[in-house]
Amino acid sequence: MNEVLPRALFPGSFDPPTLGHLDLIQRGVHLFGSLVVAVAENPNKKALFRAEERVDFLRTMCADLPVEVLAFTGLVVDLAEERSCSVLLRGLRSVTDFEFEAPMAQTNRRLAPQVESVFVMPSHEHAFVSSRLVREVYGAGGSLPEVLHPVVDQALRQRS
Repeated sequence: MNEVLPRALFPGSFDPPTLGHLDLIQRGVHLFGSLVVAVAENPNKKALFRAEERVDFLRTMCADLPVEVLAFTGLVVDLAEERSCSVLLRGLRSVTDFEFEAPMAQTNRRLAPQVESVFVMPSHEHAFVSSRLVREVYGAGGSLPEVLHPVVDQALRQRS
């Protein structure tokens, strides 16, 4: 029996992308065969890296995976429809993530009932990693190269 897997979209700010993100991308590829990774451009937020830089980082990190990486603005459900994705992949590290993600998933379901949110937990070694934490550490003069792809680590060192 040949099952057709749903097409999945993994949206996020990825500012900067971490190995925790890569872990979720790899899990998404395992579950869905391929993945669309969408870098959010939010004009109301001050990002450390431009969307184009984050797209380039992710393309480098995912070079050997069946992943399409692009930047987007607007509603994630509109992008899902545009890219023929019926699944939104989201990561959950903690209860705090769930408290943020659950209302967003319910809102997305209201906006696009045909798009299902699927939550995946990261590997244990990536459960503490967040882009915000990485930005704070590098901004204060520290470094966490073990949680980043080398190109991202180098870019952060140059920004700090």
